[in-house]
Amino acid sequence: MILKDRVAIVTGAGSGIGHASAAIIAREGAHVVVADRNADAAQSAVADIEAAGGSAEALVLDVTDDAALSDGFASVLARHGRIDILHNHAGAQVEGDLETVSVEGFDRSWDLNVRAHFMAARLVMPAMKAAGRGAIVNTSSSSGILYDREMIAYTTSKHAVIAMTKQMAGDYAKYGIRVNALCPGWVDTPFNDPFIRQMGGREELEAYIRRKVPLGRFGSTDEIAEAVLFLVSDRSSYMTGQVLVIDGGETVS
Repeated sequence: MILKDRVAIVTGAGSGIGHASAAIIAREGAHVVVADRNADAAQSAVADIEAAGGSAEALVLDVTDDAALSDGFASVLARHGRIDILHNHAGAQVEGDLETVSVEGFDRSWDLNVRAHFMAARLVMPAMKAAGRGAIVNTSSSSGILYDREMIAYTTSKHAVIAMTKQMAGDYAKYGIRVNALCPGWVDTPFNDPFIRQMGGREELEAYIRRKVPLGRFGSTDEIAEAVLFLVSDRSSYMTGQVLVIDGGETVS
């Protein structure tokens, strides 16, 4: 087990990629804090991990609530004495171009996709500095390096995540802390619902993927989780400030 005795926090871990990330980190020996605003989803993810022989606990909170985030992370540190891994995954996709996206939606996208990542990393950093090591993975998106049609709020936030990741990596490498960005492409989860609405239905999105993605299909959450495991483990011990794109080849087409 390559993460034995480590403590990890995964936000947005109640479903989708976050769920798969939490599961694979637990499989490799870490105790995983499943952070999600949906209590049922968080508890279900914990039950799945424990059924597979792993160790986990639920942390129910809204990551955009600074006080709840601070209190929740402090409680993890108080119970376990360490936080070795943070996967900032909680996020939202908000559709619309400059004129049609709601201002509220733009602000929500920024608060959840960027500011919450910033706050979570800020909160774990003192413990990681004291330990002289740590790994943070911030989830961006292939939309963080591409133009994404009529998705200004989402692409703006995901580009910002990459810039923030590189800044964190440069500032904290001297403390033995690595920070990298994960950029998934099309993964078949309910997260795509806003884009499906914008495209005019699932069939249109599937046709788009067949046309634009060289591998011609959605990725799976398990495929993305394997990359998360690489980034949070010592397998990537000489890697920081990088952007790992897993998109079926879309960015080369």
